[in-house]
Amino acid sequence: MTIVLALVIGGLFGFVLDRIGATNPNWIIKMLNLSNLHLMKTILLAIGVGSVLMFAGQMVGFVNVGHMSVKTAEVGVFVGGLLLGFGWAFSGFCPGTGVAAAASGRKDALFFIAGGLLGAAAYMATYGSIMNTFLFDKIGGGKVTLGTVPGSKFEGLTGIPGDLLGIALGVAFIVVAFALPNKLVGGGASSDAVPAE
Repeated sequence: MTIVLALVIGGLFGFVLDRIGATNPNWIIKMLNLSNLHLMKTILLAIGVGSVLMFAGQMVGFVNVGHMSVKTAEVGVFVGGLLLGFGWAFSGFCPGTGVAAAASGRKDALFFIAGGLLGAAAYMATYGSIMNTFLFDKIGGGKVTLGTVPGSKFEGLTGIPGDLLGIALGVAFIVVAFALPNKLVGGGASSDAVPAE
């Protein structure tokens, strides 16, 4: 049943990605060059709503804190983030949108997926030679959160209660999503059709 649920949720997530334009590299590039912020506003709104619901759910006991997963902060994570960002800007796809784009029939996404698999294979092949380098140096204690979440096994970097911090950041993301203009560069009103409208 877990696999079926994962497939259903993944399929719904891919459908939403396609409807908001995230499977079209042109919309990604427009977002990254700040000429059409529809997609950025959608992403900020989704993160904000998700954060508010998750941390409010934890506060009232609806969400089990034991399911919280925190990745280790290492130098290599930031290097990998820069590589991901460059690849995202260069190709117009990130891993999730690339798979959803391929499912919607975009052939260019298949090349993106092949490149991602080759990159993963290259990482696995070189892991033994880089595992003892500075790339695996922990930052800020490794597995930490910004604020301490009650009942969580992870330490917080600040004394602020993590649930309240998560809700506050979520609300801030929602406010920014509504406050952002439709574009930051390029003159005049945008004549671009917005996905799913």
